[in-house]
Amino acid sequence: MRESAHHLHVRPEIIEALQQGLPIVALESTVIAHGLPFPQNMETALSLEEVVRQEGGVPATIGIIGGTLRVGLSSEEIERLTTASGVRKVSRRDLPLVVAHKEDGATTVAATMWIAHQAGIQAFATGGIGGVHRGQPFDVSADLPELAQTPVAVVCSGAKAILDLPLTLEWLETHGVTVLGYGTDRFPAFYSRGSGLPVDARVDTPQEVAVIFRAQRTLGLPAGLLVGVPVPAWAELPADVMETAIAEALAAAEARSIRGKDLTPFLLAEVSQRTGGASLRANLALLENNARVAAKISRMVA
Repeated sequence: MRESAHHLHVRPEIIEALQQGLPIVALESTVIAHGLPFPQNMETALSLEEVVRQEGGVPATIGIIGGTLRVGLSSEEIERLTTASGVRKVSRRDLPLVVAHKEDGATTVAATMWIAHQAGIQAFATGGIGGVHRGQPFDVSADLPELAQTPVAVVCSGAKAILDLPLTLEWLETHGVTVLGYGTDRFPAFYSRGSGLPVDARVDTPQEVAVIFRAQRTLGLPAGLLVGVPVPAWAELPADVMETAIAEALAAAEARSIRGKDLTPFLLAEVSQRTGGASLRANLALLENNARVAAKISRMVA
């Protein structure tokens, strides 16, 4: 664990797991504080932790309570983030603000990666990473530069489908981030199993991921490793249905002049409404599946 993380509080269970070399999976908190409605967000947070435990891993849900970066939230702290008003959505740039003001915060992919690395955790499961926004090529999520500079294996279902996936992959390639397809040759498109875009390499087992991750660390490369896992087939949404819903959501956002960090939550809510909740069901399915895969990978890299 890094001494530089002065405001870092690691739950005793996580400290013990680190000392014993047990598999640990970091989990973000933005998806439960800002991505899902209550009580579904609380139920999902606890369910993801249980999935990790079922696979022999130790879950470490990450969030910020009263300005303290907490690795391994208690059920009471998870409830606080899922029910309290004014919980800040925290990316890397927000960390000094929320710490200085002693606020509660839910961590995005970027902030969760950084905090996990400070604690010595190597595997992280999430739904979908941020990326380059459609029609706004200079609007790049902080998740991408974090992937380029923080050595954590990130298991996801690709980038969120509301984004520009070709430009997102181009950005990752330019900045040296290796992208793997878990059981697939194509980059997952979040709600859909494939985007038609190639990955750097296909892997079919947790052992294959671990070999590549260890090679990356041996070489001293600074970047993380992105592992794209397709949404379970039973929960997949047809690409044409999703594209229609996304186009309508983008038009609604433009009409209301919604920008910046408010854009993604707005688009996800709009897409869910326009698909009759089917996109939300897919989101929950891929979250659990990714947590399961990340736990298996973590067992190999611990």
